[in-house]
Amino acid sequence: MLAAFLCVCSLSAQGGPTVSAAEDAKIDREVKRITDLYAVVDAHEADPVSPDQAIYQGAIPGLLRKLDPHSVFFDPGQFEQLKQMERSTSKGFGTVVSLMPGRVIVLQALPGTPSARSGIAPGDEILAVNNIRLDRFDLEQLTQFLTESRQKPAQLYVRRTGVSHLLSMTLTPEELQSKSVDRAFLLQPGIGYVRVVSWESQTGQQLHYAIEQLGGDKLKGLVLDLRDNPGGIIGAAMEACAMFLEPGQTILSVRGRKSAPEVEKVPAGAKPYLFPVAILVNGKSASASEIVAGALQDHDRATIVGETSFGKGLVESVFPLSEKTGIALTTALYYTPSGRSIQKPFQVGDFELAATAAHPNEQSEFHTDKGRPVRGGGGITPDILAEPAAQTRVSIALEASGSFVSFATEYCHNHKVDANFEVTPEVLDQFQAYAAGRRIQPGVSEWTANRAFIEHHLKAEILDQALGVEQGDEVELSYDPMVRKALEAVVGR
Repeated sequence: MLAAFLCVCSLSAQGGPTVSAAEDAKIDREVKRITDLYAVVDAHEADPVSPDQAIYQGAIPGLLRKLDPHSVFFDPGQFEQLKQMERSTSKGFGTVVSLMPGRVIVLQALPGTPSARSGIAPGDEILAVNNIRLDRFDLEQLTQFLTESRQKPAQLYVRRTGVSHLLSMTLTPEELQSKSVDRAFLLQPGIGYVRVVSWESQTGQQLHYAIEQLGGDKLKGLVLDLRDNPGGIIGAAMEACAMFLEPGQTILSVRGRKSAPEVEKVPAGAKPYLFPVAILVNGKSASASEIVAGALQDHDRATIVGETSFGKGLVESVFPLSEKTGIALTTALYYTPSGRSIQKPFQVGDFELAATAAHPNEQSEFHTDKGRPVRGGGGITPDILAEPAAQTRVSIALEASGSFVSFATEYCHNHKVDANFEVTPEVLDQFQAYAAGRRIQPGVSEWTANRAFIEHHLKAEILDQALGVEQGDEVELSYDPMVRKALEAVVGR
């Protein structure tokens, strides 16, 4: 453990010739102070010293905390998880669920996964995992508990509509290949929609395949949804940019204190799509997603729709250390083709990283290829602002109570649902009565004002359980006001 800490302290020495003899000697002196301090603590502290707690949870995070919010240390378990993420795999059971405070409803068991083999089915409610009741958890606790439960065999107690007794199932987690391009369909004839949830090694191939399946060059336009996409592998983002930009155009540049400036351009042999593009972003679109949005915006290749993105434009280099540990260290910053930094200023103690040598956005306005003004130094600002649908008193009550999911479970149990399903006035009346039974009884004017939302949300939930979450998502996304804004932008270009 101490060896890992010493590796962190001496990382700057890995720069080879760039580190002078005087700097090297200074590092050695500082490292000796740490080892001397640890030796005294280990020898004389009243209680036994836990090396893990002192080094992994104390000294190393304390050192990095003074640098920036994004440089982090990985203990052996965390570093292995990082490598799994880079391989696009994670352990799990293959169950898609709907989470509410104290409740977990199964929407889909993915084919060939432990969940599917166990016989778990859409509409099942998971009541307990390893004899721990789920109704005691709030939403955040539930999410954390289920994440931890995926790492080892779990015994589930399940309630199924129409079955009088609880079902017991034991599931053993397996490594599952994650899919970073998880939705692709036509919003209307000739206009495609593709959602990218992360940037991984296979994302470029998956994105290209999705576009080709929708029509490829024959498409009249594309909505590329990068909302809630936190980033990932930058190479995958550059592959995506090359699908839409001309050969030789700049994608990004990289500048840092210890590295020579680099400029990444679209490869000479690239054959980009030419149809209009709109890119959806929000406050959780970060890093590689911002690189894609920024590059296509600067070259006037795409209309950016939504909310200002997160603002993370840091180059994080991962260094393996001793004892199977590692560190992600901020080593440079990314810049869009117009020269703007994506990174928003942040505070580290009393120090604000703003317009410095590592973050030189002293100007706030830049210009696209066609001369349009764009802003830098704090995420990607959309060309067209759009917000999610506003919640109402009725929508909050119906969603918080789980009425949509529970009604869908009962409806699917009693009716055969196919791809042509629509919410008829009769179904809507049944749902209104069902909600009333749960003491949700809005007035006529409130019900009428929320009717469109209730119809499409109910349809999405029923299709989720009857045909799979992809079918339900298509309905939900087709009515999404941000998606509709992006569709208008594509059609209008």
